[in-house]
Amino acid sequence: MRKEDCYLLGKITRRHGLAGNVILKLDTDQPELYNKLESIFVEINGLLVPFFIEKSSWSKLDALNIAFKNSSEAMVDQVIGKSVYLPLSTLPKLTGKQFYYHEIIGFEILDENDNNCGVIRSVNDQTAQVYFITNLDGKEVVIPMIKDWILEVDREERTIKMVLPEGLIDVFLVPSKKDE
Repeated sequence: MRKEDCYLLGKITRRHGLAGNVILKLDTDQPELYNKLESIFVEINGLLVPFFIEKSSWSKLDALNIAFKNSSEAMVDQVIGKSVYLPLSTLPKLTGKQFYYHEIIGFEILDENDNNCGVIRSVNDQTAQVYFITNLDGKEVVIPMIKDWILEVDREERTIKMVLPEGLIDVFLVPSKKDE
């Protein structure tokens, strides 16, 4: 399994009890989707290694207590602090204005008048305000991802139509007096 074909599910944070169980802290808004995991991929030395789950139970709202099949002390030691992945194919399909960040890379952002506002290169979710990083006419444009601004997501046309504040795109494209 390649990392490019997977998404980050969370991280194994610590041991739980004496029977070789571990705690998997989930990085998701919908932890309830993962209460019946059969297997996971753990990143060890840059490779995704499959681990099969014997049983799991909720430790907290966003953390699973997991017992692996054929677990050993050495195996448990090896996975502590490691990132956990699942194949992209396991994600439920989203419809309407909902989307996964990886899904919209390459989508074109259009304003309400169908003007091109750039092609999404990446999504930054490491700050308080999530934003799209687009490329428009060779320049980087940053567009806040505010749900109320999103009018439509067209997966077939690979576009996202948004209501954008007047002048937002100009901030990135029009040289200021200072720059002249």
